[in-house]
Amino acid sequence: MKKFLKTISVVTAVSLLALTGCGKTSSGSAPKSEVAAVNDGGEPSGSNILIAYFAVAENSDVDASASASVISDGRGRMKALADMIQIATGGDLFSIQTSVDYPGDGEKLIDYAQKEQDDNARPELTSRIENLDDYDVIFIGYPTWWYDLPQVMYSFFDEYDFSGKTIVPFNSANGSRFSGTIDTIKELEPNANVIEEGLSVHESDVEGASDEVKEWVNGLGYGK
Repeated sequence: MKKFLKTISVVTAVSLLALTGCGKTSSGSAPKSEVAAVNDGGEPSGSNILIAYFAVAENSDVDASASASVISDGRGRMKALADMIQIATGGDLFSIQTSVDYPGDGEKLIDYAQKEQDDNARPELTSRIENLDDYDVIFIGYPTWWYDLPQVMYSFFDEYDFSGKTIVPFNSANGSRFSGTIDTIKELEPNANVIEEGLSVHESDVEGASDEVKEWVNGLGYGK
């Protein structure tokens, strides 16, 4: 995996990391165990669409309320986007969780993320999709770290074979957008149909992005 040269300042790196984790709320957090993806009602919806997302604050060593990544209603940016997609599609939500407690402090998270990349780490997954065969379309959300996927996403793509399924990427960033991560997903899942028209929302615009999300989802033909 190509590594981003360490020539960027810490201040810029903080923006690139854009702590897009979501809040540890009872409605948003999946237990750290093998679980079925569920809709807001707590039961599988019967939809063929799954919205899987990785959120730092659901995998952090600090309470979500202390994170700068939450929006005014207390949710993190990735959770907010996942919720908007769920409303637009009627799909099921799935929180990608790991045994790692990521640092809540921004600068420490930068260093931790860089070390994970240097080590080519594969963080252990602690939530698992037990009903993957039920889904044909997988929306996958993540922040961009050092112009790459978070290493936990490599664990995720190692864990699941999405052959024959459609993958739809989405993320929140502060200028870096997807970088080269969509191409990386194509390499990791060569037998999947990876949609290049993913949605990347600037972190400052997430709270008001519901119309943009709906228009994007409808444009792809996945609106309910």
